[in-house]
Amino acid sequence: MRRTLALCCLTLLTGAAAAAQSPATPATPGVVVVKHTWSKERINWESDPFGGPVENFDDVRRRQADQRRIERARASGNTAEAAKVEREMRSEQVIKARPPAPPRYAFLYKISVRNEGAKAVKEFDLDYVFTDAMTGEQVGRREFTGVEKIAPGKGKELSFMTPAAPAQRISVYALDKKERAGLNEQVVIVRVLYEDGTEWKRP
Repeated sequence: MRRTLALCCLTLLTGAAAAAQSPATPATPGVVVVKHTWSKERINWESDPFGGPVENFDDVRRRQADQRRIERARASGNTAEAAKVEREMRSEQVIKARPPAPPRYAFLYKISVRNEGAKAVKEFDLDYVFTDAMTGEQVGRREFTGVEKIAPGKGKELSFMTPAAPAQRISVYALDKKERAGLNEQVVIVRVLYEDGTEWKRP
C-alpha cells in the first residue's frame, strides 16, 4: 500500500515538473491588428503604347556598327553579306516596334500588428477577409504569413504584394475609385508561432 502510494506521488511530481518545464501556450494569440489597408498598384505604367521604339546607348552603337558592315560589304562588292546584315537590322526593328504589354495591376496589402502578449513572436498567419456590406457574405479571403520576430510590446507593419484582388468584383485591368464601396474588411489572426516553440491556433 505504501509502495503504491509512493509511486502515485512520484508520478504526480514528475508530471508537475514536466508541466513546469514545458512552456504553456497562451489562451489568446497576444498579437493584435492595429491597422490594415490595401491599394492597387499599376504595373508597366511607364510604357507608352503610342510611342515608338526607344534606343539606348548600346542600341545606337550596334546600329552604327551594322551600318558600317553594310557599307564595307557593298564597297567590296559582297552584296550577299550586305543584304544579310540589312535583314538582321529589319528583324530587330520589328521586334522593338511591337507594342508593350497592356498595363496590369497588382494589389498591395499592408497590415500593422502589435505584440501585446508576454512572449516574443516568431511567425504568424493572417487572413484578410472581405465581406459584402449588405448581405454579410464572404466575397474574398487573402491568406498571408508574416515571418517577423516581434518582442513583447513592439509592433511591425507588414506588406504583401500579390496579383490576387480582394474580391472577384475588383478588376485587375482597370482602376475604379468606387471599388471599395459595399465591402467590409477584417484581418483575422489564424496562427501564432512563438520564439519558445509553442504555437497558438484559432479554434
